[in-house]
Amino acid sequence: PEGTPGAGWHVATAKNGVRVGVINVMGRVFMNAIDDPFRSADEAIARVGEEGAQVILVDMHAETTSEKLALSYYVDGRVAAVIGTHTHVQTADERILPGGTACLTDAGMTGPHDGVIGMDKDAVIARFVTAMPSRFETAPGDPRLNGAVITVDPATGRATAIERLSLSEEQLKQITDSVTAART
Repeated sequence: PEGTPGAGWHVATAKNGVRVGVINVMGRVFMNAIDDPFRSADEAIARVGEEGAQVILVDMHAETTSEKLALSYYVDGRVAAVIGTHTHVQTADERILPGGTACLTDAGMTGPHDGVIGMDKDAVIARFVTAMPSRFETAPGDPRLNGAVITVDPATGRATAIERLSLSEEQLKQITDSVTAART
């Protein structure tokens, strides 16, 4: 909101020279009611456009997939992608909308999946069972990298592909070893 730290958007130049605008909006359903994410998106899209962004990516930090998907349709054709964050659980609904906007209603989390949203499962279960406060510690195992790879045509600013990723520690090691071998 107005008067708080941060801008909600940023434009950077990628190594290939493409100007990329990154926007963050926050949902209101089941969260602290702040600025309207739809109007905030409109304003930020205009601002990054004024800064010369050729490709625009939107992170929607929100609780519900419905609010994230609604925003995706609302900005369809004006941004390359809307990727949802916040719930820590990756959704399996990646798609490209009719106007060329890729969307995934939650990218998931990068961290330990041997727990409850990254926290030690026993402490979380104890809190649910007893309703007593308990200290949460990071879960010990099964680290994963969740996210998405989006292919965008910089001439149009529209997505041409989206691929959801959920990589285990072993898969990440294989990729790292492959990249390292290719460089030598």
